[in-house]
Amino acid sequence: MSYVKVGSLQVDQQLLHFINNEVLPGTGVETGEFWEGFSKIVAELTPKNQVLLEKRDELQRKIDQWHKDHSFQSDQYKAFLKEVGYIEPDGEDFQVTTENVDEEIALQAGPQLVVPVNNARYAINAANARWGSLYDALYGTDAISEEDGAEKKGNYNPVRGERVIAFARDFLDNAAPLEGNSHKEAAKYAITDGELVITLKDGSETKLKNKEQLQGFRGQTDAPSAVLLKNNGLHFEIQIDQHHPIGKTDAAGVKDILMEAALSTIMDCEDSVTAVDAEDKVLVYRNWLGLAKGDLSTSFEKNGKSMTRQMNEDRCYTAVDGSTFKLPGRSLMFVRNVGHLMTINAVLDENGNEVFEGILDGIVTSAIAKHSICGNAKLINSRKGSIYIVKPKMHGSEEVAFACELFDRIEDLLDLERNTLKIGVMDEERRTSLNLRNCIRASKDRIAFINTGFLDRTGDEIHTSMEAGPVICKGDIKSSVWLSAYEKSNVAEGLAVGLQNHAQIGKGMWAMPDMMAAMLEQKISHVKAGANTAWVPSPTAAVLHALHYHQVNVKQVQDEVKQTKQDYTDDILQIPLEKNPSWSKEEIQREIDNNAQGILGYVVRWVEQGIGCSKVPDINNIGLMEDRATLRISSQHIANWLRHGICTEEQVMETMKRMALVVDKQNEGDASYRPMAPNYEESVAFQAACDLVFKGCEQPNGYTEPILHQRRLEAKEKYSVTQ
Repeated sequence: MSYVKVGSLQVDQQLLHFINNEVLPGTGVETGEFWEGFSKIVAELTPKNQVLLEKRDELQRKIDQWHKDHSFQSDQYKAFLKEVGYIEPDGEDFQVTTENVDEEIALQAGPQLVVPVNNARYAINAANARWGSLYDALYGTDAISEEDGAEKKGNYNPVRGERVIAFARDFLDNAAPLEGNSHKEAAKYAITDGELVITLKDGSETKLKNKEQLQGFRGQTDAPSAVLLKNNGLHFEIQIDQHHPIGKTDAAGVKDILMEAALSTIMDCEDSVTAVDAEDKVLVYRNWLGLAKGDLSTSFEKNGKSMTRQMNEDRCYTAVDGSTFKLPGRSLMFVRNVGHLMTINAVLDENGNEVFEGILDGIVTSAIAKHSICGNAKLINSRKGSIYIVKPKMHGSEEVAFACELFDRIEDLLDLERNTLKIGVMDEERRTSLNLRNCIRASKDRIAFINTGFLDRTGDEIHTSMEAGPVICKGDIKSSVWLSAYEKSNVAEGLAVGLQNHAQIGKGMWAMPDMMAAMLEQKISHVKAGANTAWVPSPTAAVLHALHYHQVNVKQVQDEVKQTKQDYTDDILQIPLEKNPSWSKEEIQREIDNNAQGILGYVVRWVEQGIGCSKVPDINNIGLMEDRATLRISSQHIANWLRHGICTEEQVMETMKRMALVVDKQNEGDASYRPMAPNYEESVAFQAACDLVFKGCEQPNGYTEPILHQRRLEAKEKYSVTQ
């Protein structure tokens, strides 16, 4: 790397050039002023960051020793956690005061995407997933069964098409019911005297039960090309075209239902990306800059044709009074920075040490986002002039307060009004779950998001209680007492302090992108729990998950939850231990096989191909969305079983080598893939996977980043690869 001294910092030349020539022009911040302020932030906040990390380690040591000295008794354990400050004292009652929060966050309820921002195509697709075709989402997935002649075959299967249309008409009947009739009988839609009038097949006419649902239209009143309706705060369009291949087969000319779907998207700089040096960070930041300015585009080959993708414009409509209006054409974008743990060699401090990556991310992503609120953007992200930053993997209220202090300093540096930077607090670490109210209090003037993350949260659960005993099988954790309590507590605590109408209360990812029928059946539970957003793995999944928000009025659910007063602390502290392990050898081996295959399948792409999130086939060849959170669970689970003698190092190593052969086979069609077998010692990816397992107990809070970053840097040097 080539560094340039700027103030008291040494900055990689590539990153320096990018910031000076692409980021800062147009922000109103002078280059010298920026780097001077950057230097001061690094000098003054680095020691505070370090103290917070040392406290994490100190608390973990005390918890480990307590478990070694005591058999688990819940009351004694809770008293101990309070004594050492792991559970914080309760503070006074309060309500959040966040202002200038966009409707997609404060008022609307709907799906949320998370996408690696270093992949421009994925990022644009996610931004454009604000609207999506219901017909396409149903036809192309298992949401519609392929039984009885409804297979996905050829260009178009009319039998399958009929089932899609029937499903969509049922949706219309439930989301926008008619007076005594069904949308199945519609022969024409028209706007008459400010109302939607539906002519039926028998020649009679009917109207909407609730005429207020009609929001606008496109085209002519007597022959609209689109009718815009609204239900539970979400929009959808009945799209009409008598000449369309589908529309011409429909009595009313309906060709599709266009759903408002992904209201918001998290453009991720963290778990789903592989950014380990300045080269990687510039790619991440440059894509975020294009998104913030609204001019990001990418070209690619598809089916032998060259295609260009760019961000959608807003959507224009005519209101019932004849005026015109627009609705956002894109998801509202958050940017997820990294947490407090990692450092990066893209910038060195005055002592030649790597700076904390979270500080770097906060400053640079905020400077980039300023373009969207100061008139430099082709397309506007926040109509309220806010910048939304998700901050992951924080432990307790002190760390949230530190993030807010950093945000204060960034606002001063960039000449932004106080609380322009809104914070999203990921409730994915045990110490935050137990102190969530205090965490929200520490950010009450700028909080816009809380979210449960079962995957990381489980990894931290296992690591925190590493010395308590062997944990239950990974699949059984989903039904454990602590997890249910954690999910309920997150919603209850958020609502108790006033997040309703101020912030999102979110739920975690559906990790099986090919299993949409199961998602339609199961993920409605997130909405019924009172979450006004939940993560989905694709734009198609966002369209289908949007159906749940039409079925359930989230505000009503939240109003009911607010009436429930319950302290979930005792249940959250129920560690998922197997008190009397009696697994058979076959059961143990099956669990290790499953974990090892998942670890290797993900790590080999991360370390050697720079892919931080992808659909990875599991041991049964079912594609699962994998990122560092899933890796954290699997590696910590094996480390825990090793620690307590459920399995042996020799057994795990044999399993790793055997599963490497499976993963190699699963990837044999990828020309850029490097097999791990049989030269295991030479495979950087295989060694990384082994490190994650055999050194799992000593990793800070069970995080995978330190090993992954080290091994990715090694692979880039060894194979001379770039992103």
